[in-house]
Amino acid sequence: MIITAIPAGFAAGLFGIGGGLITVPILFYIFNMSGIEPTYLMHLAVGTSFCIIIPTSIVSVLTHHQHKAVDFSIVKGYGFFVAVGVILGTILAASLKTKPLILFFTIVVYILAFYLIFLKEKEEKIEIKMGLLAKGISGIISGFISAPMGIGGAVMNVPILKFFGYPINKAIGSAAAIGFVIALFGALGFLISGSYLNVNLPLSFGFLNLPAFLIFFPITTFMARLGAKASHRVNKKKMTKYFGIFLIFIATRFLYEYFSI
Repeated sequence: MIITAIPAGFAAGLFGIGGGLITVPILFYIFNMSGIEPTYLMHLAVGTSFCIIIPTSIVSVLTHHQHKAVDFSIVKGYGFFVAVGVILGTILAASLKTKPLILFFTIVVYILAFYLIFLKEKEEKIEIKMGLLAKGISGIISGFISAPMGIGGAVMNVPILKFFGYPINKAIGSAAAIGFVIALFGALGFLISGSYLNVNLPLSFGFLNLPAFLIFFPITTFMARLGAKASHRVNKKKMTKYFGIFLIFIATRFLYEYFSI
């Protein structure tokens, strides 16, 4: 857990993600080796991941805000629809089949990755336009997909914000803030659903594992601050490409998981 928390936290700050794409698979394997009931392995990994993302995203957002890279106005309007999507995704998480969802998510991430890699930055200032309909559709889809995966949603929200005119640094900072909304509602959802199902998992509240949270969050929050600072020292054009390459690695990992199930 300690070894995993270091890169997870740094990636969270550097790319504005919550780190769930790294922590969920690791937690899944750790809980599996610990003898947790197989029926609830993924639920516990996802719920615990959301819990870890909450403090990590707070540190990441505060650091990005120091560099004036967080647009809280988009977080307010867009975040509402994201929360709706998370609630819907959490409700359906217990009944959704994992394999088709992983394949769908992999395809989406590949598309977003190549979009960022081949995107040509405009030198002039881009006018930011994101209407209510765009916020509603994008937010609900982002939250809905993030909920069963235990992620902060930046893999979708950074490209979405880029598409509507945000520069990469501000897109990453704002995505980190949106990730806090996703993590908060996701953690509450898995806490409530686990309690409702009366699951009896060791050292856990609902689908939130206490030891994993206590080990991960001090390390991920510290590393997230370092990652967020590093993101503002990198060339913006290169940052877009780096994030696209990062997404290709994530999508490839998900594709491997799909064929392993």
